Amino acid sequence: MQVKAAIATGLNEPWSTELIEIDEPKAHEVKVKMAFAGMCHSDEHSRVGDMTAPPEVLNFFGVDSMFPFVGGHEGSGIVESVGENVVGLAPGDHVTVSFIPSCGRCQYCASGRPYICDLGAQTLAGPMISDGTWRHHWNDKKLNRFAQLGTFSEYIVVHEASLVRIDPWYDLRAAALISCGIATGFGSAVDRGAVKPGDVVAVIGCGGVGAGAVQGAVHAGARAVIAIDIDQSKVDRALKYGATHGATSALDAAFSFLPDLTGGQNCNVVILTPGRLTGNLIEEGRSILAKGGTIVATAIAPFAQTSVDLNLSMLTLYNQEIKGTVFGSAAPRVQIPRLLRLHHEGLLNVDDLVTTEYSIDEVNQGYLDLEAGKNVRGVVRF
Repeated sequence: MQVKAAIATGLNEPWSTELIEIDEPKAHEVKVKMAFAGMCHSDEHSRVGDMTAPPEVLNFFGVDSMFPFVGGHEGSGIVESVGENVVGLAPGDHVTVSFIPSCGRCQYCASGRPYICDLGAQTLAGPMISDGTWRHHWNDKKLNRFAQLGTFSEYIVVHEASLVRIDPWYDLRAAALISCGIATGFGSAVDRGAVKPGDVVAVIGCGGVGAGAVQGAVHAGARAVIAIDIDQSKVDRALKYGATHGATSALDAAFSFLPDLTGGQNCNVVILTPGRLTGNLIEEGRSILAKGGTIVATAIAPFAQTSVDLNLSMLTLYNQEIKGTVFGSAAPRVQIPRLLRLHHEGLLNVDDLVTTEYSIDEVNQGYLDLEAGKNVRGVVRF
């Protein structure tokens, strides 16, 4: 069938809304009519080359480029049809996507860590993870899909491992944002950062993922949550959904309220959620970290970045640690319904994060607005 989709046609080329061809689902695959797609910064990382599959991965799948690819890895919708052998999903079911598929059988899934499922190695590019063939085409070209999803499309065909069934009374717009950004930030505080009651937490970068981290820290019992962002408007917004203090840099916090707030001990947990993680931010975060404290590096850095600024002596002598995380180190099939329940009961603020809704024809404008600092989170409404 022909559908409208927003695709990246080449490195640094603008997002372009095109008619593409999508085949019907085969075994273990599901076709979803999209309701909403969140506009996360990670899709931009791939468009500009920060996050692209390495050549050896692309060659394995018989392609030599990430481009063209359908963008989008946050989203929600309603199941339209299913292929053979699909278990647990049927037409009419409400679903969110999961940018990390979980097979349930590999070592990581079986040991309770589905957020690092082995299927994740195939997410950035290539054919369907079900059988190694292609369902998406544009101008006789095979179309990659970001995170094996490509939610910037009126319909998607995905592997069942990439979908999470949700109850039909949950809000689909909130579900789209929770499916990646909010859940990742929330888990960065609660699960990976292990924030405890009474902790002081700093969140550096207060966009969509940072909003989840702020609220996760609050839910975990932090006595103070410091929102840090170079954009004062994002700091102000964070103060409305749970942050207790705000600053435009770690240095600003360190030389103003942080000594009195912590008795000179600094932050127990620092969560890094900027739009693009750069090497200098590691030491910036460590500089306001307490002895025995934890840095959670959540944001995406360019794949080619291999160096960071870090006072290694202080890291050792202060018994500090740096942790990476994907999806907040929580199981998508557990975390997404849990957070949707919190939102449904008015305990998780998602709605106020949506700055602007866009049509599928306005995806490029949405990312221009994000780059200009106008959006905390844009959403495509289908």
